[in-house]
Amino acid sequence: MANLCVSVIVPTKNRPTDLERAVRSLCLQSVPACELIIIDQSASNETGERIAALARESGLHVVSEWHPTLSGVSVARNRGMDLAKGDVILFLDDDIEMEPEFIEQLLTTYEEYPEAVGVSGIFTNYRVPAAAFRAWSKCFVRGPFRDDRQPLYSKAAELRKAQPLPVTRFTGALMSFRGCAVRDLRFDTALHGVCDGEDVDFCLRLGDAFLVINPRARLAHYHSQSERLTDHWSRRALRAQWFLYLKHWNRGARNRLAAAWLLVGYVFVAMISGLSHFSTAPVKALVTGLNEGRAAARRASWWSLAKGRRGLRNAE
Repeated sequence: MANLCVSVIVPTKNRPTDLERAVRSLCLQSVPACELIIIDQSASNETGERIAALARESGLHVVSEWHPTLSGVSVARNRGMDLAKGDVILFLDDDIEMEPEFIEQLLTTYEEYPEAVGVSGIFTNYRVPAAAFRAWSKCFVRGPFRDDRQPLYSKAAELRKAQPLPVTRFTGALMSFRGCAVRDLRFDTALHGVCDGEDVDFCLRLGDAFLVINPRARLAHYHSQSERLTDHWSRRALRAQWFLYLKHWNRGARNRLAAAWLLVGYVFVAMISGLSHFSTAPVKALVTGLNEGRAAARRASWWSLAKGRRGLRNAE
């Protein structure tokens, strides 16, 4: 474990207080990180000044770049990866707080499971969705859309001493990978702004890589309301799912049927929500999310095609 160097990458935007709390918890880790890379997209440099003061107090090696014109968390994470030198690359949100053994538990998992390409942890303050939402998800979220992370988060207390559990995807708020496996991989920048889905897309592009969640690697995620979308939740959710569907799962009768059934579910919830509030906002949010997901998938396709053409020209 002492031989593994951890680079921590944290994109941030206009959340200096949240980030300061996250960095303080990083400074208290039982196994320290080798470096903290902050890509700051804030309007002012207040965040950088606060973290610089913390770094002087703790001795933590901090690489901080201020990019107020940089747009999107995917772009910020990619810039962080350009700078990272660690054997393990750990991505964190800026509104988290780690328990003191968080990094130690991640590294222990890499040692015990040499075949693991990525290791994530668990949220200690995960809010279990309402019964109605759980029933809706069980009914309408099928096939590749079903998320195997969420049931683990909801059992954080009872899984405190559990062994690592295999999953198919991580959340961007807490995910780590072996540097050698992702050194040449980057997040898809086709998703703009609040980039829900870029984390799952990143994991899917690793192919059949072995990914695990260690329930003993624990942190709180406070979901700061700063820099978040404020319209109906279905916009963000459907935008991410439709982007992933068009990019990865748009093949085979079962996947297409699952996508159609998911759309039926979203239409149902948007209509119920709209009728109960005498508002068309939920339906408008749904349509916006669908269009944004489709546009992002189209941008991703054009970008992949352009890279392929450049590769052919270089080969010639």
